Amino acid sequence: MTDAALDLIVVGAGAAGMTAAAVGAAEGLRVLLLEKTAQVGGTTAWSGGMVWTPANRLTAAAGRADTLDAARRYLGQVVPGGFQSPRQEAFLNHADAAIAYLAEHTPVQLTPVNRYPDYYPDLSGATDGGRVLEPKPFDATRLGRDFALLRPPLPEFTLFGGMMISRPDLVHFRRVGRSVRSTSRVVRLVADYVLQRLRAPRGTTLYLGNALAGRLLLALIQTGVEIRTGVAIAGLAFDRDRVSGVVLADGTRVEARRGVILATGGFSRDSGLRARFLPESAGALSATAPGNSGDGVRLGMAAGGEMGPAELNAAFWVPGSRFQRADGSAGVFPHTVTDRAKPGLIAVDRTGRRFVNEAVSYHEFVLAMLRGHNGGGEPAYLLCDRRFLWYYGLGRVKPFRMSLRQEIESGYLLTAPTPRALAERIGVDPDALAATVEAFNLGAKDGLDPMFGRGGNSYQRHLGDAGNQPNPCVAPIVKAPFYAVAVLPADLGTATGLMTDGFARVLDRDGVPVAGLYASGNDMHSVMNGAYPGPGITLGPALTFGYLAARHAAGATDSER
Repeated sequence: MTDAALDLIVVGAGAAGMTAAAVGAAEGLRVLLLEKTAQVGGTTAWSGGMVWTPANRLTAAAGRADTLDAARRYLGQVVPGGFQSPRQEAFLNHADAAIAYLAEHTPVQLTPVNRYPDYYPDLSGATDGGRVLEPKPFDATRLGRDFALLRPPLPEFTLFGGMMISRPDLVHFRRVGRSVRSTSRVVRLVADYVLQRLRAPRGTTLYLGNALAGRLLLALIQTGVEIRTGVAIAGLAFDRDRVSGVVLADGTRVEARRGVILATGGFSRDSGLRARFLPESAGALSATAPGNSGDGVRLGMAAGGEMGPAELNAAFWVPGSRFQRADGSAGVFPHTVTDRAKPGLIAVDRTGRRFVNEAVSYHEFVLAMLRGHNGGGEPAYLLCDRRFLWYYGLGRVKPFRMSLRQEIESGYLLTAPTPRALAERIGVDPDALAATVEAFNLGAKDGLDPMFGRGGNSYQRHLGDAGNQPNPCVAPIVKAPFYAVAVLPADLGTATGLMTDGFARVLDRDGVPVAGLYASGNDMHSVMNGAYPGPGITLGPALTFGYLAARHAAGATDSER
């Protein structure tokens, strides 16, 4: 393919960009995908890979009912400003079509997660499962040599140097030695992994976001998309008042007849844009992939595009703990679902007191941090005892660890024989922390949390331990020694972005589309307006608007409703 023959240029190779490129090619366009890092996949490759898709046909086929009216009612209560704009309606009306299109034309195959509640399950219109889809496991040997092009998952979420584990299999790993069925399953999985490592540098059975990114990469290969990595963009090219291509960092001008789609992942890694659009109290920590430094939103603004409003919810938040890997690289562990809701853990702020229901969503947890004493670089601490650490792990400390020496010596994991001594280690008032633990334990022995009602809804109980009764989320903290990990506000991606319409066209300050320019993923302003209603609410719109942008550029648009 020569540059002169191009129809469409997509900038950025996360879920949104790869979807747009694959759909554009499936529609018959000649597509060039440009990625400035050395690998494709973006933050998607590190993520849980869930795709929030209300009233989708896969869930309906599995016998679970959902309606767009129910989703609209639920979102209207969660999303700031309500849920009624044309682009919000475009997401609801076309999310299922996008998933169906990908299933028909590409290897992107999703399956319903039958049990995973929305994050505010007591609100009208919420569901306990079925709205969220996840990628089917993917055999990466199908990529051949291009497997090296796919960004690996975070090492902290793998075993034995590169083995991925599905969500259902996590239960079996926790029951090794206690269940014949689980032990047999784990032995079989490990044996398969050993055989895979004879042929590849990491496991080739992919799950979660890495499976989604792998399937999208195969889609690009099969549809003939030209992929160029390690390519930086200096600016957009124009033909009079229309975006007609890009200018590369080396000065090369690359034209595309149908326009450009921006999907570079937002601006999480750019200090200047963070200072402009995110609250100062949030700090600078990000759990996103490298490369998300605002290239897309800068290009869009330079072309006349308007940014959405900046507010407290200008990002999707997660409590993150910092550490250094053995190779010297800095890491951020996102405390999403693995520890906070499990029984036998509390979070305290710099006063030594609890400040939040620890089992709420990661986004709500950080909003509580920002409202309290934990902004501006002040950490909160997750506290647990020996029993909790052994069964559930804490942050990057995996369960059933025989030695904690490395984590303790590095300062990641703080430990002491009593809560008072632990208070001194983390720099909070010993009397306050001792009183906090004592008060929590008083209710916890009966499965109660009088202060915050932890375990009080189906979402919280889903993330707890069903084997811990009467409350899956509450147990006393009594087994010495005691442990703590510091957590700071971090983001999983920015929510403020370029304003777009229902076809993902970038809009100027007057609401007029910038001809030839589209934005999707975190480069476009979130249809959730910074809210986090459920699992997969970033990937759901990313796939939907990647699909809509490419279809519009190809002249095969769905009706805008």
